[in-house]
Amino acid sequence: MEQTVEQKLQALWDLQTIHTKIDKIRQVRGELPIEVADLEDEVAGLETRIEKNRTELDDLEDAIVNRKNMIKEAQAAIKKYESQLNEVKNNREYDAITKEIEIQGLEIQVCEKKIREHEFEIKNKTDVYEKTQGDLEERRKDLSVKKEELDTITSETQKDEDALIKKADDAESKIEERLLIAYNRLRNNAKNGLAVVTIDRDSCSGCHNQIPPQRQLDIRQRKKIIVCEHCGRILVDEAFVEDNIVQA
Repeated sequence: MEQTVEQKLQALWDLQTIHTKIDKIRQVRGELPIEVADLEDEVAGLETRIEKNRTELDDLEDAIVNRKNMIKEAQAAIKKYESQLNEVKNNREYDAITKEIEIQGLEIQVCEKKIREHEFEIKNKTDVYEKTQGDLEERRKDLSVKKEELDTITSETQKDEDALIKKADDAESKIEERLLIAYNRLRNNAKNGLAVVTIDRDSCSGCHNQIPPQRQLDIRQRKKIIVCEHCGRILVDEAFVEDNIVQA
């Protein structure tokens, strides 16, 4: 059965009333959900940074071990070459072996330099690692406190919010799709979440711009859906508020 304009307006007002109650419950939580989400992101970022830092430290430790092994190999090679010097038969062989000893000596110097550089990096990265761990512990504590606050508030209001959400779903089912899409668009664009508003002191209670007398009369007659010329919200007359008070 086709709804009258009055029934459509009533359905929209009922939905707005339910959503306003849900908004008030969520306002009690304030910025806590955002703060919790931000802290969760920060904790995740610090954990990623620590993991990356730990991997870099492990890589540097491995690099030092490799360099030390290279030094041992070079030292072993020098000993071998030095023993061969006693068996050389001519200057050419002597020069070749001496050159190899020199190369291995340079290799040792390079490795020792790299080890010092890695050790310096390890010190710096360890300082960063320890500071980041401290920051992580602090953020985890902050997150725990904020989560506890949010959980306390949520547990106190969740039952009421769930019941209102169910009522909102039921109310939405009574509104035609075209109107519901328009309602949701208005509600999402409004800072206060109001898509359907009343006349208050001859003005739109959404944007507080004055409504001409003839337009107010059209709204009270409920023969067509009228929106505010300034903010686009759907307008209903004061009787809807009075009816709601009587029903409550």
